[in-house]
Amino acid sequence: MKKSENNIDEKITFGDLVAGIALCFLGASYKEATLEVPGPEKLIVNLRQFDCFTFVESMLALARWFASGKKSPREYLKQLKLIRYRKGTIAGYSSRLHYFTDWLSDNEKKKIIKNITKALGGRSRRGEINFMTTNCGLYTALKNKKELQKMLAAEKNLSRKTFAIIDKNKFSASKEKIKNGDIVAFASAQEGLDVAHVGFALWQGRNLYLLHAASKERAVVISKKTLAAYLKSNKRFTGVIVARPV
Repeated sequence: MKKSENNIDEKITFGDLVAGIALCFLGASYKEATLEVPGPEKLIVNLRQFDCFTFVESMLALARWFASGKKSPREYLKQLKLIRYRKGTIAGYSSRLHYFTDWLSDNEKKKIIKNITKALGGRSRRGEINFMTTNCGLYTALKNKKELQKMLAAEKNLSRKTFAIIDKNKFSASKEKIKNGDIVAFASAQEGLDVAHVGFALWQGRNLYLLHAASKERAVVISKKTLAAYLKSNKRFTGVIVARPV
């Protein structure tokens, strides 16, 4: 955000809007697996409790709703469904974009976000993605054989793709190019899993922080450590993927 001589904002980006809306939810409760509920897959709206992924989805949907100028709650539901599901269509449990790299690819095709990781110096990698089917006992919906087969197919397709990642030890050289509201996903060191955590980039003065739904604090918070320090100190993370809302 640039300032004129009269200290008036010259330009507010869409990322600033995303970050500004997300800041309104500071202190909201953290709850894991907010979308894992019994019964057929349906669009769940919860603006009181978030896990890290639903926080990002919900804030992005709110920003797009606000920017559209359409005041109907139906428009928010439309935006949320578009973001959360493959091609914006609910077609069972496996149509939800469970893995971040799947979510990233699908939402870039829908021109909702732009993956800027490679432009920031990230290098392409490919890995076996199978955490959900390997641990299918954690997911009630995967007891259904048809849904399990669909998820296996989704994982197989995802495992064929390459995704750029900025290595943990090279992140500091890239951080100046990151903007407010950029989505920062932390690549996982756990076998079979692509991303372990996600949140928004937030500049405060000259320092870059993470605005996220945090399991440790059980709330939506701004990280006490800078984003670079947060990344470096967590052994579960190997690097980051960065996407810009558009």
